[in-house]
Amino acid sequence: MRTAYSVETVRAAERELMARLPEGTLMARAAAGLAAVCAGLLTRRRGRVYGARVVLLVGPGDNGGDALYAGARLARRGAGVTAVPMDPERVHPGGLAALTAAGGRLAESVPARADLVVDGLLGIGGRGGLRPAAAALAERVPEGAVVVAADLPSGVDADTGETAGPAVTAGVTVTFGAYKPGLLIDPGASKAGAVRFVDIGLELPAPDLEALQHADVARLLPAPTASSDKYRRGVVGIVAGSDRYPGAAVLAVAGALRGGAGAVRYVGPRAVAEAVLARYPETLIGRGRVQAWVVGPGIGDGRADEVAEALADGDVPVLVDADGLRGLDGAVVRGRRAATLLTPHAGEAAALLGVDRPSVEAGRLAAVRDLAGRYGAAVLLKGSTTLVAAAGAPVRVNPTGTPWLATAGSGDVLSGLAGSLLAAGLGGVDAGSAAAYLHGLAGRRAAAGAPVTAHEVAGALPDAWRDVLR
Repeated sequence: MRTAYSVETVRAAERELMARLPEGTLMARAAAGLAAVCAGLLTRRRGRVYGARVVLLVGPGDNGGDALYAGARLARRGAGVTAVPMDPERVHPGGLAALTAAGGRLAESVPARADLVVDGLLGIGGRGGLRPAAAALAERVPEGAVVVAADLPSGVDADTGETAGPAVTAGVTVTFGAYKPGLLIDPGASKAGAVRFVDIGLELPAPDLEALQHADVARLLPAPTASSDKYRRGVVGIVAGSDRYPGAAVLAVAGALRGGAGAVRYVGPRAVAEAVLARYPETLIGRGRVQAWVVGPGIGDGRADEVAEALADGDVPVLVDADGLRGLDGAVVRGRRAATLLTPHAGEAAALLGVDRPSVEAGRLAAVRDLAGRYGAAVLLKGSTTLVAAAGAPVRVNPTGTPWLATAGSGDVLSGLAGSLLAAGLGGVDAGSAAAYLHGLAGRRAAAGAPVTAHEVAGALPDAWRDVLR
């Protein structure tokens, strides 16, 4: 599992470790890791470090010091290293001395040519985007140069991934001591490129964010035993679709059938039920005992009573999606004993929070935490970075997926899949995060770089499941 920590947590761990180590040890460790990654990139690109042109964009703080010390290491290997300070009056003195002693030089402007540029402007303490002086340097990065960010792309908020102004776009980010939330959540994640981790010896408490990996998801997925039957494996009930949106029911059932429960029960209009049976004859039709409900996809405006009925049964887990989220009663949700999983996209989350959609999209981490706290439920916030939260627990960020998943019906498949995992016995956060992970893998498989339909995503779920278990 990949874990991420807030700036406050990282700073506290750094202070504790620095008190036990000789001065400058942590910076030396960070610089050594940064230089090693840069040397590897140069070697793959040019065959060697010697003779490479390296530019350091240097801020006034420790991030600039990391870049300068790393540049000194590259200069000792024969690279031509030029440091361009954001403020010539405020340059890390030890780092500058090390660089010049190794043969590097200081310049007032960014050279026209470079093989590699190190972004050491702001680091994790920066807020509110790049200031004009820093933005002017970042804009002059030579065309074709690989940009390597030290710890975090400058201009990205380390705690949230937000970019309130101009920000560096890196090809590679070398992060020190711990992953930061801003490296895992868009838009910051899209600015970070490939993230490389350098261990500098920090001792850290419980994380603020978690990102599951194959082994973590494999441990969550239900598996039948010799004594299993379809009822012991769980039955998921689907309240979805309408005369206007029959496909929502078909797609939700498609996801549910591939989610590990033993049976899927559809409840809805007769014509929609016939469409479901025509595609999936194994579906049970009509009400009966279930171990979890999925309510909302494509139901329109006329079935709020069915959403309320599912939520009123406090002993059965319920996933609420799409139209089911309209007018959701927070008191009812908070009063439930069994798991409740809400799966809004940004627009639906904005309606639940009483804010506008751009506010949610600009602050996804704050939004998902706020929703989880207000409703006392697990919340899966869909989007370019899917987040799953519950009050008092680390937020889970989904690392899989593809932009091609932004297609009609994709969310219906995800809801059915997550509901099936609820019926199979997983809790709200586990069901949501495992479903998002598998859904993202299936989307990648089905798309393979080209447009994809939601039905094709559902069809790719078994292969995604097998990939995780290998």
